[in-house]
Amino acid sequence: MDAIETLMNEHRTIERVLDALVGFADETVRKGTTEKEELSRFVTFLREYADASHHAKEEGVLFPSMIAHGFPAQGGPVAVMLHEHDDGRALVSVLATRAGQDGEWTAGDRRDVAEHARAFSDLLRGHIHKEDAILYPMAVQRLPEDALEDVSARCGELDAQKAAAGERLLALADALVSSHAHAVHPDATPGATPRFGCCG
Repeated sequence: MDAIETLMNEHRTIERVLDALVGFADETVRKGTTEKEELSRFVTFLREYADASHHAKEEGVLFPSMIAHGFPAQGGPVAVMLHEHDDGRALVSVLATRAGQDGEWTAGDRRDVAEHARAFSDLLRGHIHKEDAILYPMAVQRLPEDALEDVSARCGELDAQKAAAGERLLALADALVSSHAHAVHPDATPGATPRFGCCG
């Protein structure tokens, strides 16, 4: 499996967890509960899978290759994606703060969790659509074959280095979806997560 296909498969995993995150956050508002440990599990997935693995391959491998082959570093699609990565990190930081705060959540805290969860979900869904529909096809069309092969090889190496962590995070994704995605999509089921890495 090449790097672009792998990245798109990872998008599907992330989207499933976004559904679960919004469902979880909305439930805390409806039920008036404090579930800091569960929110922390979402933060772990978002930081370690969506950011430290998925975004790291884009920022460390794909985007630099695109820039090296003529895509603008400033003001173009790559710059937009990098800016949105930073915006997403800021939103996740708010969720991490709520997960780590002392005491029970107030009604305002729960609304804050729900608002930031939905804002992050909306941001990342739009971001994913731009990458799937625009940025990745541009990369495939404009990067030379040897550059695409290099991107795939380097992304594969990064995945191999994190294979054990990847499996752990996919299991976490399945657990989060199983517990919470029904609140948004009643028919959502665990177990369909694309596997981690370059080989499907």
